[in-house]
Amino acid sequence: MGLFGTAFPWGIFAINVMGSAAMGVIVEWLALRGSAPQDLRLFLTTGILGGFTTFSTFSLDAAVLYERGQPGLALVYVVASAVVAIGGLFLGMYVVRLATP
Repeated sequence: MGLFGTAFPWGIFAINVMGSAAMGVIVEWLALRGSAPQDLRLFLTTGILGGFTTFSTFSLDAAVLYERGQPGLALVYVVASAVVAIGGLFLGMYVVRLATP
């Protein structure tokens, strides 16, 4: 049993939020300071962070919660993941804006 129990997929939730925050940092940094070619930008964002955030596992976890007869918890997981991850992205962008003169 994990630190917070097994009823809610906390690990994938945390990875998706951290990955979204990292996406915000990278995208904002590249927009304000970077001169990286488009191929490198796509590799970092879609490739590296896309793999890190494990969205396919997120989808599976939501389906498993639903299949276990916990549709309410599945809905909370899906909505909270989207809202908090998007918030993490904006937070990452904000942090870079604060740090960029």
